[in-house]
Amino acid sequence: MSHPPLSHRPKNAREQLAFSLRRMRAERDWTQEDLSHVSGLDRSFIAHVERAARNISIDNIEKIANAFGVSIGDLF
Repeated sequence: MSHPPLSHRPKNAREQLAFSLRRMRAERDWTQEDLSHVSGLDRSFIAHVERAARNISIDNIEKIANAFGVSIGDLF
């Protein structure tokens, strides 16, 4: 997995997760609603996570990783 240049990298884990979710959704041409459906999480929750506005549990990180078919580590 390639990473953005250091000057554009998110500052913390919450921002990194938000960046990864937006990127992975774009790569799959998924809407937030699509990710919501596949992960079993509410669309508004996905939106909050993508804005780095919510602290997310490891259980929900795992649901998102499973929805994308990646490991939890690939989200960071």
